Amino acid sequence: MSDPLDVRTKDRQRLPPGQYATAKWPVLHYGNVPRTDLGRWTFRVFGEVEQPYDLGWEELSRLPMREVLCDIHCVTKWSRYDNVFSGVPVAALLARAGVRAAATHALVHADPDYTTNLPLDDLMREGNLIATHHGGQPLLPEHGGPARLVVPHLYFWKSAKWVRGIELMDGDFPGFWEQNGYHMRGDPWTEERYGRPDPARMRRGPRT
Repeated sequence: MSDPLDVRTKDRQRLPPGQYATAKWPVLHYGNVPRTDLGRWTFRVFGEVEQPYDLGWEELSRLPMREVLCDIHCVTKWSRYDNVFSGVPVAALLARAGVRAAATHALVHADPDYTTNLPLDDLMREGNLIATHHGGQPLLPEHGGPARLVVPHLYFWKSAKWVRGIELMDGDFPGFWEQNGYHMRGDPWTEERYGRPDPARMRRGPRT
């Protein structure tokens, strides 16, 4: 694998407002850590795409991987510098499905029944991964293993642990924490921590 892609902040203050830097990696999540059987694990790309598909763990593991050097920022105000994640680039997974022109946002699905929403432009950034490793070691279950989304430029609740799929949508829709008072986007540098979504965005038909 080549040198990590460095996506650490260079064009503005490295530590976002209201954050403090720590060498620790606090473990924070809602509910219990899921038990994952890799033999039955699947990852799905669907919604506003030309060719929806599913991957098993072995197939995901054979795809080209990338290392990313990044800082991460939690909405609970800690930041951790100089993380090296490795995994499959999100943009490559979406390109394989063929993103339709109507797609503007994504709803990320994760175990046990978690979702979080992102604008497509944020999700497609070069440094974003479906990460399987951190610091050269497989991700621990408490940190989202076997696979988690990594979107370093947004608050880390957007980087869903135990990720199982990406659904592209022709509009926005709040995920779990967004329905419970968190911001719809989550930019650390403008402190987009909290803010109720527009109730009109809550109306949505069944997934396909």
